[in-house]
Amino acid sequence: MADGGGGRGGVNHGEGAVSAPALFGVERSAKGARWIGRAADDRLALALSQRHALPELVARVLAARGIGLDDAPAFLNPTLRALLPDPSVLRDMDRAAERIARAVTAGEGIAVFGDYDVDGATSTALMTRYLRAVGIEPQIHIPDRIAEGYGPNAQALEKLRAGGAGLVVTVDCGTTAFDALEGAAGVDIVVLDHHTAEPRLPKVAAVVNPNRLDQDPGLGQLAACGVTFLALVALNRTLRKAGLFANRPEPDLMALLDLVALGTICDVVPLTGLNRALVGQGLKVMAQRCNTGLAALADVARVTETVDAYHAGYILGPRINAGGRIGRADLGARLLATEDKAEAARIAALLDEHNVDRKTVEAEVMAAAIAQVEASDAGPVILVAGEGWHPGVVGIVAGRLRERYGRPSCVVGFEGGIGKASGRSVPGVDLGAAVIAARQAGLLLSGGGHRMAAGFTVRQEQVAELRAYLTEHIDGQVAAQPGEPMVPLVELDGTLMVEAATVELAETLCRLGPYGAGNPEPRFALPRVRVVAASVVGGGHVACTLVGPDGGRLRAIAFRCADQPVGQALLRRDALLHVAGTLRLDRWNGNVRVQLFIDDVAPVWGSESA
Repeated sequence: MADGGGGRGGVNHGEGAVSAPALFGVERSAKGARWIGRAADDRLALALSQRHALPELVARVLAARGIGLDDAPAFLNPTLRALLPDPSVLRDMDRAAERIARAVTAGEGIAVFGDYDVDGATSTALMTRYLRAVGIEPQIHIPDRIAEGYGPNAQALEKLRAGGAGLVVTVDCGTTAFDALEGAAGVDIVVLDHHTAEPRLPKVAAVVNPNRLDQDPGLGQLAACGVTFLALVALNRTLRKAGLFANRPEPDLMALLDLVALGTICDVVPLTGLNRALVGQGLKVMAQRCNTGLAALADVARVTETVDAYHAGYILGPRINAGGRIGRADLGARLLATEDKAEAARIAALLDEHNVDRKTVEAEVMAAAIAQVEASDAGPVILVAGEGWHPGVVGIVAGRLRERYGRPSCVVGFEGGIGKASGRSVPGVDLGAAVIAARQAGLLLSGGGHRMAAGFTVRQEQVAELRAYLTEHIDGQVAAQPGEPMVPLVELDGTLMVEAATVELAETLCRLGPYGAGNPEPRFALPRVRVVAASVVGGGHVACTLVGPDGGRLRAIAFRCADQPVGQALLRRDALLHVAGTLRLDRWNGNVRVQLFIDDVAPVWGSESA
């Protein structure tokens, strides 16, 4: 998605998948993957279909995700009323709320220090909007990716103190910034974060992180924006008890859920449980276009239909990220926090321009990275590096490599002998833990992250040693036997004939969203389809029409693949293929049609093609 952690591609790594029978006998698709059916309890699927009046195919999707008979209503209609916990269950939350409340009631200067990705920008905007609503205009600082790097640093904290801040709230960062936070003089620090923690925590006013090692489990899947939202719930309650709202209205917390949805989707955390409710309700708020910055960004991105998780993750998110990658790091946070329509339009246009520049830089680095991978035996983890590779795109390229090869991927850009890197993982591999272990082993200057994404800084002369270390560490997570290769696979929720790919089915599938990590968008196999009218459109996409054995027709598109095996297979005249993809609704000029987003294809061999 926006930070490179996601992607439409359907290649994943699944332990034990080799033993599952290959669907349609596809052992090696155009993406080099094995196709298997996603495991589901057929009896449960039938019971779900009968009790909840669902199409059998949709019921099977639910069963494959472990949704029981009694769980289905809550899954189909997740609510915050049922799922939102008391924020006090998080350690240090009450201390954090009380310290921020004290600053608000005393009119103390407050600064918000955020990360430069979408999760950081949304978290910063959440805190900023709330503080403005209670009469505090906070300072905002987002570190420059190149000049400052990730997380709090002494120089920035001193600048905030000099600007009048007595309290600094860090969002989406700070858990392992021991030296910077503990060395900050004259300011109190509250940390709101979600990244993997170590046994030691910084000695500050409060560290709220659901992934603290001493924290009871249950909320570890929250993005930083989700943690920040819970902090605002706790802060609002504390200020209410202090009597702040006796003569003024309380801030509307529900109106901030559009930012929570955006950050949660773009940080590629699992869309299950509370995250699912936050995103579901947040997308409803987003559809109202009440956030001035988001509305301006949707306009420049030419999003005319109702915004859904796809638009958030693949259209809006990358533009917000573009400021931190190519332009000014604080543009995304300032866009999401502003109420000024003219300022929002100006920043949105600038971010759109930066996004175009980002795509050019990304394409150059991607081509060089692929060349390195193809020229080497990558093993269970891909680690590529290049001199002058822009650190603003290494995360996206890592995500693209993970998508292309189905392996954890790290991309390092060197400047002056020091490399800044981002990594993206696959299900079953805790990349954040591997990076932290490498740092503790002395192989990195800095590093951290979570299961699916990580970042680090490394000396150029230590890259070979780091590669060997990560290979050994990750091989132990993904292989039943030492040296056993990873198995790229495409997991499919069922078989679908072209004639059955209707608008009604796509609308029913929408009820199972929002989709993302932990709740993957259902992917179906369409067997023995003929490809007609295929052409290259946009930035290397392939648009085509699929014709089924019975003559049914379906519009389809495969993204960024014209020069890759999937695109080349689709562009062959009258190709006969098995096709894997997801159904989406295409709304245009008041018309609603169904379209297939193609993830992978496989040729129909031998007598099958006769």
